[in-house]
Amino acid sequence: MRKPQSDVPATPVIQVIERMFSLIDVLASREEAISLKEISEKTGLHPSTTHRILNDLAVGRFVDRPEAGSYRLGMRLLELGNLVKGRLNVRDAALTPMRELHKLTQQPVNLSMRQGDEIVYIERAYSERSGMQVVRAIGGRAPLHLTSTGKLFLAADDPQRVRSYATRTGLAGHTRNSITQLPALERELSKARQYGIARDNEELELGVRCMAAGIYDDQGKLIAGLSISAPADRLDDGWLPKLQATANEISGALGHHTNAPA
Repeated sequence: MRKPQSDVPATPVIQVIERMFSLIDVLASREEAISLKEISEKTGLHPSTTHRILNDLAVGRFVDRPEAGSYRLGMRLLELGNLVKGRLNVRDAALTPMRELHKLTQQPVNLSMRQGDEIVYIERAYSERSGMQVVRAIGGRAPLHLTSTGKLFLAADDPQRVRSYATRTGLAGHTRNSITQLPALERELSKARQYGIARDNEELELGVRCMAAGIYDDQGKLIAGLSISAPADRLDDGWLPKLQATANEISGALGHHTNAPA
């Protein structure tokens, strides 16, 4: 029998996590950086304990050290907060339209967002009748250049950022169809910009093709991609208008005007 929510402890049961929360709360109370001594005094923790935990948080970029002996909250918290906010808003707006698109195509419909050099699958509408095994579950990741949604995000970057991505990742391939050379990727991204959709031609998984359209927020920023995956011989270009219409519907629910530049 499931325990009621009231049985959940009000405070962490692991001491170091409780101390970490206390340190983060102190850092959050001030806009400027705080000295190790002051943080130690406010939390009641020994300076050596405070220093050790803060250093570990700095390794994960949850805390920054602008100068020796002082600390402030790190950008990693902002990145995670924005990702959670975006996931919740986009997922809520997308779930019903995704299910309708799945009913039409009978193929998996994926909602993905960018995180660094990868996309993260945050929702999926599918059924066993699609005849296609779903390999990447919700929370799964894949390289940008090997996925239809990932190409949308790369297409939204300027050329220098695309080149930097290629240098960082080496454009590693997963299949014989993978794009592993920068000139070929640049040509692919040019098509994505021209037509507003991107494709994965068995580049991530042999036997699976995908096509994606972008989802935009109220500022016209690309924040997610909606894609249809299907066995390579079943992907139907006749689905494109509905895919784009569904992506526009979700964008509209997020405040984006489809006649505004995306």
